[in-house]
Amino acid sequence: MATTTSTSPSPAVRSTAEIPLRPVGAPAPDAAARTGRIPLGQVRPRALDPDFRPSAFVGEAVPFTATAFREGHDLIGVHVRLFSPFGQESLHRLTALHDGFDRWRVLVSPLEQGVWRFRFESFADDFATWEHAAELKIAAGVDAALMRAMGAELFLRAAKEKDRPAAERRALKTAAEAMRDSAVNDEQSLVIVRDPRLAAIFAARPLASLTTVSRTHELLVERERAGVGAWYEFFPRSEGAVRRKDGTIKSGTFRSAVKRLPAVAAMGFDVVYLPPIHPIGERNRKGPNNTLTAGPGDPGSPWAIGSAAGGHDTVHPDLGTIADFRAFVRAATAQGLEVALDLALQAAPDHPWVTTHPEWFTTLPDGSIAYAENPPKKYQDIYPINFDNDPDGIRAEVLRIVRLWIGHGVKIFRVDNPHTKPLQFWEWLIATVGAEHPDVVFLAEAFTRPAPLLGLAQAGFQQSYSYFTWRNTKPELEEFLTWISDETADIMRPNLFVNTPDILTEYLQYGGRPAYKIRAAIAATAGASYGVYAGYELYENVARAGAEENIDNEKFEYKVRDWAAAEAAGDSLAPYLQRLNEIRRTHPALRQLRGLRIHFSDDDAILVYSKHVPGALTADGQSDTIIVVANVDPHSVRQTTVHLDPTAWGGSPGDEFTVEDLITGATWTWSDHNFVRLDAFAEPVHILHVRGTR
Repeated sequence: MATTTSTSPSPAVRSTAEIPLRPVGAPAPDAAARTGRIPLGQVRPRALDPDFRPSAFVGEAVPFTATAFREGHDLIGVHVRLFSPFGQESLHRLTALHDGFDRWRVLVSPLEQGVWRFRFESFADDFATWEHAAELKIAAGVDAALMRAMGAELFLRAAKEKDRPAAERRALKTAAEAMRDSAVNDEQSLVIVRDPRLAAIFAARPLASLTTVSRTHELLVERERAGVGAWYEFFPRSEGAVRRKDGTIKSGTFRSAVKRLPAVAAMGFDVVYLPPIHPIGERNRKGPNNTLTAGPGDPGSPWAIGSAAGGHDTVHPDLGTIADFRAFVRAATAQGLEVALDLALQAAPDHPWVTTHPEWFTTLPDGSIAYAENPPKKYQDIYPINFDNDPDGIRAEVLRIVRLWIGHGVKIFRVDNPHTKPLQFWEWLIATVGAEHPDVVFLAEAFTRPAPLLGLAQAGFQQSYSYFTWRNTKPELEEFLTWISDETADIMRPNLFVNTPDILTEYLQYGGRPAYKIRAAIAATAGASYGVYAGYELYENVARAGAEENIDNEKFEYKVRDWAAAEAAGDSLAPYLQRLNEIRRTHPALRQLRGLRIHFSDDDAILVYSKHVPGALTADGQSDTIIVVANVDPHSVRQTTVHLDPTAWGGSPGDEFTVEDLITGATWTWSDHNFVRLDAFAEPVHILHVRGTR
């Protein structure tokens, strides 16, 4: 295979294990065997289904892993050969994990967006095998002459490779001559066996034989925002809303909502997410707290989309015009924010679709149209779409709508309840949009079972809501964080939202302000993407009786908040959120989903994990390892011993190192075992930067 040259102006990957390219010639396959000469399999990254691609984002440290072994005791090596979307080829050496399972691994960060190809190559590492045997036998005086002769042949064989640098070929010939020289005794020949220069030559360019080549796989690499970001959700109609003298409320607008953007940006968020901005149905409109009767001043649920004023391609008249929305997007961009728009494929009873396309809905035997239900919840103000009645017509209309909002500057869509729509529809839509606009990101609001959750991710959703909202105890979080950072990381990128308009967990209802700090800190450090819904910084925690949601839910009414008064009184979590986002931007390890390792503590409420990416550096040039120690009991002061495995960041057991608390600024000298005391009512979480890691 000829080595390809890159048409890219800069390196396509970042890797600490990249080696010079060399062609590989796989031996002719044995038609009767599926196994290569050096068995190779269980490769990652991979999707659940081989018909789908795994995914990553630009700059992500992607683990390429494989299982490889051979018979007997001869040593082997493994490479992964990558082909960038623009034709640049690179070769990377995997390292044996020495875990007893013959697993091999290397981290590579793709720096170009698009579809990558990769394949693994396992081979007999002839130098490593000889070096190991020669070290033992020559030192023991066993077959020393044979070992020297074999070494000389090996060095001369490598020296004949014309694409090796001339200086290397000369060094190899010199070593071969010494091995054949009868004047060189066994002790002197051991010096050659142990020569670090020769080891470096063969580490950079192994002498390979019996090469086995895997089939070629694909990896979809998307833009960084597809995997990294801090999201903030707010309702434009509440920002700038004014209470009239008669008690009714005048809606905020896009123009008044613009005034909230500087505060969102100041807190360090990357994305501002808007619930549906379209006209809201009049028929069956919900009143406050999801009641069935709406008063004349009640705005209704934004998810009940459509009225005589228009549907999904229109903005609510109370919010302004399309021109006002475009101005809002420009203002957000000027603040360094991207706008995410809700894509809710459903209709209010008076949506124009109900008249023009009644076949898009499900008609019951009594002639009525079925409204949405999620027992025990009923949504009389929403008609779900029946995707089987006119799939071509529905696809064309949805694609038109998505293209329309992309034209208005939207590149991120938060999709409402995607698990209630056919999976093949999403696969088609995301692929079609991605082919035209590869920067578009879809977030699945998929609070559902594992199979559909992972199915949506595999079908193309760049991000997904997850079970994080309900994982609050130490064992629950340990299991969940392991799951998202390793088991599912090849296909699913969770967005760890701490709350939503629909979800106010018991943990937040009864955990008070400590709970709000704890959840924000874990979300911001454990996931590469996380989000909060407006009001979180004001500790809004009063639930509607019998429901897991805020009382006076903003989903059904305006919410007039006095942000400035809360901050002036020191009664806001905004400074803490700002600090979390500052830490995320400064520490690249926190912008990675992978690289998380669970550690141990003697207390059943003290969660401990680290995040480390080899080669990643902070802005001031320091290696980046973060240790998070969190008291997940918001009602207590806890003190215990935490037990760390320093090998997680390249250290050794017993090492001492300095840690700096990035919240308080305190520093300590730590080692494997450390005493901690965490007061839930003061600072319940340590976010520690380990200095001097490799």
